[in-house]
Amino acid sequence: MHKRAKIYLDRQFQIGEVDKRIYSSMIEHMERVVYGGIYEPDHPKADENGFRQDVMDLVKEMKIPMIRYPGGNFLSGYNWEDGIGPVEERPVRLDLAWIGEEPNLIGTDEYLKWAEKTGTEVNMAVNLGTRGADAARNLVEYCNYPKGTYWSDLRRKNGAEEPYKIKTWCLGNEMDGTWQICHKTPEEYGRLAVESGRLMKKVDKDIELVLCGSSNTTISTFPSWDMKVLEEAYDVADYISLHNYFSVVDNTMENFLAGNLELERQIETITAVCDAVKAKVRSDKTINLSFDEWGIWNREETANRAKWKFDWSDKNAVSEGSYSFADALLTGGILISFINHCDRVKIACQAQLVNHLSLFNCVKGGPVWKQTIFYPFFYTSLYGRGTALRPVTESPCYSSRDFEQVPVLETAAVEDSEGKMLTLFLLNRDMNDGLATDIVLRGFEDMEEMEHIVYCCQDLEAVNTANEPDKVVPCKKAPGSFENGIYRTELEKCSWHMIRFQRKK
Repeated sequence: MHKRAKIYLDRQFQIGEVDKRIYSSMIEHMERVVYGGIYEPDHPKADENGFRQDVMDLVKEMKIPMIRYPGGNFLSGYNWEDGIGPVEERPVRLDLAWIGEEPNLIGTDEYLKWAEKTGTEVNMAVNLGTRGADAARNLVEYCNYPKGTYWSDLRRKNGAEEPYKIKTWCLGNEMDGTWQICHKTPEEYGRLAVESGRLMKKVDKDIELVLCGSSNTTISTFPSWDMKVLEEAYDVADYISLHNYFSVVDNTMENFLAGNLELERQIETITAVCDAVKAKVRSDKTINLSFDEWGIWNREETANRAKWKFDWSDKNAVSEGSYSFADALLTGGILISFINHCDRVKIACQAQLVNHLSLFNCVKGGPVWKQTIFYPFFYTSLYGRGTALRPVTESPCYSSRDFEQVPVLETAAVEDSEGKMLTLFLLNRDMNDGLATDIVLRGFEDMEEMEHIVYCCQDLEAVNTANEPDKVVPCKKAPGSFENGIYRTELEKCSWHMIRFQRKK
């Protein structure tokens, strides 16, 4: 007999507007993300600039609104000036973050041209590792100042007559981590960030700045780093960043599938830190959150990492791999958590877009194929936009290694801006049983079911590959019953769902 759950959803109980930027991604100069990912000039589907059209088409299909660039750990050793001007004159540099050579065939102008073609905004990051305030403000001038100055006229000379008008800028990357090039203490980073940010905003007062927060929840300085950095740079900041990755390796499946609960604790902790500092510095401004790196370590990457030498004899260490159906379930759960915290989480960047911990992978000279995690991201990005409602869920629970009470059922709900569509995203974590679910819809009496997409698989380890790209894909589910404001359906064990309702015509 199936277990039972109940969801209460009232049109009046709202969390807030979902910022479309929570469906963003990331591109870093590492391995085959850029070269062999978005850029492969000898590919049959390459455009006149060497960009793969099939990759651009997928980005458009997913409606990804913004992509963080150019890193990542790569950022902290990167000289942005190496990537502008005539390509044949650009230097080849050692990439000390990933122990490789950076040819600088793709730089600021090329990437921004790609972003324009895909219709994505750019979340640009500045190097506060080996560089600092001067290089940062010059990059803002190069990108955003109209004309008449050295850097703006150089941009025009390089082929971009109009400014790029980049809105969102990251002040470095993971500067709390000892692995980071020119790692800093919170006091050192805070001073550098505030002075860099002040100069950047003098060049363009309309930009928004993201401070480096803690790079994960297990680092010893979490969350004291965030507190100290905010105290130093609160006035100049608009967001603080959060990063986290999850792995099933050395983990139980029940605990792994509850990973989004750790993410929620992280969000709530840093929200509390932001508000505490707001009170301490007596500010009227609220700092929001940018979860600008999140993802799941695939099994191959996790296994290979222990073998990496990270020296110049080991240039071919590749972290590409396949994501399982279990990874897709957690991805769906994470996206549900972002929707349910949309009042403070305004940006979230899945890392990364292509080939490395990716939504989809490219075959050199061949097609692209969609990872299992592609599908919950795709559907949530398309239909998870509008006003998030606050569901009340009655669900069975279980205990795992890190969590005492894990609800079997996770729920998020979004009403579109016109009030014509209601979309629910559901995750059933139960590994043994389906879940008979009643959804009580209050204020939606004029709605009817439009479609029910179910994503389920008996094998949690099943993967899509280049040879079997459609092994694990979602499908349409038969309609549930809808009577007297109660919608009833069955949620298969270990399944993710999207249910869409529309106003009756």
